Amino acid sequence: MKLYNYFRSSASYRVRIVASLKGLSYEYVSINLMRGESRTPAYEALNPQGRVPALEDNGRMLAQSLAICEYLEETHPNPPLLPSDPVSRARVRAIALAVACEIHPIGGGRAQAYLGRVLKASEDQRAEWGRHWTTEGFRAIEAMLTGSPETGRFCHGDTPTLADAFLVPQVYNAERSGVDMTLFPAIRRICQECAKLETFDRARPERQPDAV
Repeated sequence: MKLYNYFRSSASYRVRIVASLKGLSYEYVSINLMRGESRTPAYEALNPQGRVPALEDNGRMLAQSLAICEYLEETHPNPPLLPSDPVSRARVRAIALAVACEIHPIGGGRAQAYLGRVLKASEDQRAEWGRHWTTEGFRAIEAMLTGSPETGRFCHGDTPTLADAFLVPQVYNAERSGVDMTLFPAIRRICQECAKLETFDRARPERQPDAV
């Protein structure tokens, strides 16, 4: 397997966590977003979306972090990162999607670039935009976690799931951007539990070969 990713990309971080939890090895290919390498003709020939991550496996190229994570779940089912019953699986997916579809697209790099280039928002305004929408998204996730007896040591029960793999990188981004995480004690507690595991630690941005 070959994983095209960038050390600080939270979407890439999700896939690294899933691969680590499943004990999978892969060739690490850095696509530096700060240098525009995801928009080069060579990379877009591999992944027309021009985004990271992308996974090459058995001669096929896969894009989008959730699709890649589900592919790894289906092709390497142990340990399972989705519960066995449909309702619990839907809950885990809902938490992951709250990150991937509600928080990340609004505050991500492309949205930030548009705010600056087209709407002429200042750096401080763009930062506040990101903090606002991250906070709003975390309020909903916090309520999902505190309002469910299925929340355990991790987002769902006492073993990590896809939900934790998506939540941890978003919290990493939030802390870097100055979001007040004291507002979200359940999220903080779960991330602290994840941080105790070597499987999560080895996926951290700072431990990647292209970290600067």
